Amino acid sequence: MEGASVVDHVPECDDSYSKRRENLLQERTKAVNRLPWHLHELDPSIDPKPRSLDRQRGFDAVDQALVAHADGVVARLARSLLERCRQLTTEIDALEKEITVIVTKIAPALLAIIGCSAITAAKIIGETANIERFKSDAAYARHYGTAPLPVWSANHSHHRVCRMGNRQLNTAIHTIAIVQVRCHPGGKALFQRRKEQGNGGLEALRIVKRRISDAVYQALKKDYYQQLQQAA
Repeated sequence: MEGASVVDHVPECDDSYSKRRENLLQERTKAVNRLPWHLHELDPSIDPKPRSLDRQRGFDAVDQALVAHADGVVARLARSLLERCRQLTTEIDALEKEITVIVTKIAPALLAIIGCSAITAAKIIGETANIERFKSDAAYARHYGTAPLPVWSANHSHHRVCRMGNRQLNTAIHTIAIVQVRCHPGGKALFQRRKEQGNGGLEALRIVKRRISDAVYQALKKDYYQQLQQAA
């Protein structure tokens, strides 16, 4: 079409999938938190293992325990909550598969970053909207609060974590940073090195997040230009 830019044909990752998944997770969490109260009232021996009520196998175990309690209001309430948890888990799993397919196609460079899952990548893409609107990695870091803020105390200057900016995007970068600090040799080494140089834990983590932020910025640019080439 005349006058249309190639940018108009670049596929986008709509954040509605991520937001829908988060809403479903919140609803399931509320149901899962209510369920043990009914189970305990019904039979104190029915005690699901921690974090077992987010998968079908855990639901099956509770369902089997409820076989002996066929009647009564409490039993019906417990079964109703259990069934709702099943439905929500099925929908959450289906959304995660859809998100993974979409993100794998449009953001291979972003997914290559250690600690960046498909769900985290979808959040980053959705909250970033268009990486071209940021002129540099520093501008991108300022957008969500990873850029350092200088402060002074008793003639001593240092930096602190910024609490402003896009908090959803900040959380996504934070998730990657935690994974790298715990599991990735490079992230561990940088975190420990900065602490040995006198930085506190939060400041050392902020530095790790900034390094990751720069890598995310470059990955988003790479994926963006790859989409441009494919759309041309």
